[in-house]
Amino acid sequence: MSDDLLLSREEDGIVRLTMNSPKNLNALSDAMIAALQEEFDRLAESETARVVVLSGAGRAFSAGHDLKEMQAARQAEDGGADYFTDLFARCARMMMSIQRLPQPVIASVHGMATAAGCQLVASCDLAVAAEGTRFGVNGVNIGLFCSTPMVALSRNVPRKNAFEMLVTGEFVDATRAAALGLVNRVVPEASLEAETEALARTIAAKLRPAVRIGKRAFYEQIEMPIADAYAYAGAVMVENLGYEATAEGMAAFIEKRKPSWQND
Repeated sequence: MSDDLLLSREEDGIVRLTMNSPKNLNALSDAMIAALQEEFDRLAESETARVVVLSGAGRAFSAGHDLKEMQAARQAEDGGADYFTDLFARCARMMMSIQRLPQPVIASVHGMATAAGCQLVASCDLAVAAEGTRFGVNGVNIGLFCSTPMVALSRNVPRKNAFEMLVTGEFVDATRAAALGLVNRVVPEASLEAETEALARTIAAKLRPAVRIGKRAFYEQIEMPIADAYAYAGAVMVENLGYEATAEGMAAFIEKRKPSWQND
């Protein structure tokens, strides 16, 4: 395994990012947050990446923030307030960068995803989990309510279920996470990589401009009142219908043939 904190490789338009800090369960340390942010900023400008798969090396996806770094910050004169304010701002920016990327991002999750690690799963557009994976926002168990992970969690999971997870600090297993909407599907651990790859390839085969405009519209409209959302989505569809490749796709469907387009 490389010493790089974040591994990245691209093949056939699929970018595979691996958090590579297994000794601390891929904690979202200052360095890990910076590495993820740098890679997301790069991907935002990529002309070749179509789908991103995010996973963790070792025994877990991510155990959340690095508590050793946080504890050390408390030794400052202000009790770490300046550091913590900056930390949560940097982490929030990184999380929001995922949904602002033009490419769909799939979390490939195994072992456990806790606190900000669970937040990271919730921030991804899609998630595939291995059987036996545990999810939790467990900060309340050490007296630190998971308020920032709550933001992403409560936008994935019904509010009473999210609140129960937050106030009890208890884990939910992968099957329950799928039932709640935190993950899309649960697969045997031995099949996790292959199943995630298959999903990524299905998405990568779609017309890239349509997926990009659709992802942006999905997150824009979901925060709007319904009438505004319909008006906005209608304008997006008009724009999408202006693509020559879309016209070819519609013609191919009518003529019962595969579309002949350059998927760029």
